Amino acid sequence: MSRASADYVRPLWGSIGAMVIGRRLFDLMNGWDGQPPTGDHVVVVSHRPKPEGWHPEAPYHFVSDVGGAVKKAEELAGDRVVAVAAGDVGGQALAAGLVDEVAMDVVPVVFGSGRRYFGPVDGQHLLEDPEVLVQGDRVLHLRYRVRHQVRQAD
Repeated sequence: MSRASADYVRPLWGSIGAMVIGRRLFDLMNGWDGQPPTGDHVVVVSHRPKPEGWHPEAPYHFVSDVGGAVKKAEELAGDRVVAVAAGDVGGQALAAGLVDEVAMDVVPVVFGSGRRYFGPVDGQHLLEDPEVLVQGDRVLHLRYRVRHQVRQAD
């Protein structure tokens, strides 16, 4: 990791108190063996409970819906940041207006297939101009504020 990337990532990851992820990521990573990759807590959006006997002491919480997961993560994070993973869960949180900022890292690799960054999001969701732009070695780190639309009263 380049110095520029490290200088960007360290404070960002250090500000995270809790993260919200989907069950697919939890299963793929085996929940990082009970150790959150960043922050103090992980909230998993899943209709299935925590696996039987899986790291009973781990600070992982299983919630059945995205809204409830973000609320639980906010309680656990206190005054620190709640991070929401991309993918279906991130797309649901974005569509529900629960995301204030989007951070992404662009690398020079083109895949012929894969999953959408925000899963199957309906409609259009606007982002502001990037507030943070850091060029590392073979990576561009970007952060955008989400442009929340004001709903008109009927």
